[in-house]
Parts: sequence; C-alpha cells; structure tokens
Amino acid sequence: MIRLLRAGHPEFDAVDVSAPGWKLPAVTVWIDLVDPTRTEELAVEKALGVLLPTREEMAEIEVSSRLYQEDGATYMTAMLLHKSGGDIPASDPLTFVLVGERLVTIRYFEPKSFPIFESQLQRQPELCATGVSTFVNLLEAVVDRTADNLEFTSAEVETISNEIFASKKPSNYEPILNRLGINQTANNKVRDSLVSLSRLIGFAIFADQIEASEHAREHLDSMQRDIQSLTDHSSYLSGNITFLLDAALGLINIEQNSIIKIFSIVTVAIMPPTLVGAIYGMNFEHMPELHWAIGYPLAILLMVVSGIAPLVWFKRKGWF
Repeated sequence: MIRLLRAGHPEFDAVDVSAPGWKLPAVTVWIDLVDPTRTEELAVEKALGVLLPTREEMAEIEVSSRLYQEDGATYMTAMLLHKSGGDIPASDPLTFVLVGERLVTIRYFEPKSFPIFESQLQRQPELCATGVSTFVNLLEAVVDRTADNLEFTSAEVETISNEIFASKKPSNYEPILNRLGINQTANNKVRDSLVSLSRLIGFAIFADQIEASEHAREHLDSMQRDIQSLTDHSSYLSGNITFLLDAALGLINIEQNSIIKIFSIVTVAIMPPTLVGAIYGMNFEHMPELHWAIGYPLAILLMVVSGIAPLVWFKRKGWF
C-alpha cells in the first residue's frame, strides 16, 4: 500500500499506482510504503528516480547496508520494537529515504509511533512542511515511543521486584520467571532499537539534506543525547532484571532446601522407632521381652521416646 502526504495536509491520500498515467503529485512530502508490492515499489522508484531497498536488504545487519547515500538519496534503516504489549516482543527494520524534498518510509509492520505521529498532524500540520522536517519530527515520535516501551518495561520490572521481596512470598515462581524473561527480551530489543537509532542519527546529521538545515541538526543532536540517556537506563534495567532473576532462583533454592530439611528431620526422627519396631518384630525363641507382661507397652513407649528425643534435640539446636 502507498500513502501520500501533501505539504500542509493533516491526512494521507491512498493511491492506486495501477491506474493508467499515474504520477507523483508535486506537493508530496512523505511517501509511506506499507508492505508494498513489487509493482508499487517500481512505480515509486520510477517517480523518484532512485532505487528502493528490498525487504531482504533492509534486514541486513551490516551498517554499510543500512546507512548509505546513493544517487543523491540518503538511505537509513533502524530496528524498531513492536508487539510490546504481547507475550513475545518483536523488532523489524524501518527504512527512511530522503530524496530531495521528500521523505520515503518503507515498513512491513505497524509501529505505534506512526499513528501517534499522525494524530499529532491533525493538530500541527506544519510538522510535515518539508521532507526533512517530516523525517526529524517522525524520528522524534519513534524515539518517544521507544522511551515509552522502556518505561513500561521498567514499571513491570518494579512490580515483579515488589512481588519477589514481599513479606508474603509467592507460592509459585514460574510465572515470575516467565515475566522476567519476557521483560528481558523486550529490554534487549529496546536496546537494539536505541543503538540502531543512535547510529542512524549520527549518520543523518551529515546527510546532504540535513546539513542545509541548522534547526534539523540541533533537533537531531538533542535526540542523540536523549537516546544516550535511554541507553544508560536500559543497561541499568538489564542489570536489575539479572539481579531479580538471581534473587528468584535463590529464593526457590531456599524453599527447596527447607523442604529437604523437613524430610531429613522426619527421616532421622523415624529411624529410632523403626529400629525398635524392627528388633521386636523378630520372633526369635530366646527373646525374654516376648514373655513380659509389659513388653508390648514398653516397646511402644520406647518407640515414642526414641522418636521425640531427636525432635527435641533439633529444636534446641534451632534447626526447625
């Protein structure tokens, strides 16, 4: 799908490039390619006179394949987190292409930063006056959304911390471990996004289209500092998650050791009565106790005393 935004307009126009004689409107400042077909890619390439990266090329991890200039156009690709509210967060590449006074975005997913930015356009259409201003303001929305994801993960980790160290311990730690794993995955993907965005901004500042705008360079410098602070917070959060994981495993080990200790104490306490019962369960001929009138109650009393004695000893030692 191709969506076009004209300068000063708050809403996108959906276009059909298969229509005969289709041409790109001259006032277009933003071309948003959402899961484009090959026909749509070729139509935009012909209209702009540049080649667009394919989905496979966008996924390459080499910096030289994500950040480069070619035929007067600047190509920049960053990894963005999405599905952050689901069980398994995901990240996919988003490509920005600055061609003259136009911005082209290529994506195969729906990041929440896009509808958020579009809602801002309803109130401030001037955000997309030019391709460069569109790029800078959209990138700011992307960074803000990444910060929101990091804040959500941080709040979730704080909740898990309160549950782990509450006076009333959880009866089952498996859900807590699962949540820690999900939040660690989300934090790692946020960190990957921040690193790729930092590289993208560092490259964009020296792009031909950006160098001509002092305001855009200052705006990008400010975002670069924000990303650095977010990266530091992500590192702190990763360490905190690791600590909570170790704490949860430690509490599980303590709980298991307490259970094993109880079984050990019970086993030791039962051994003397078992020995007494085993001895007097042997019906040898020369066992005088078998003929005592008080033999049976004496054996019972001996088993009770021999069972209680170890428990009293363990209690005095403070083992339970």
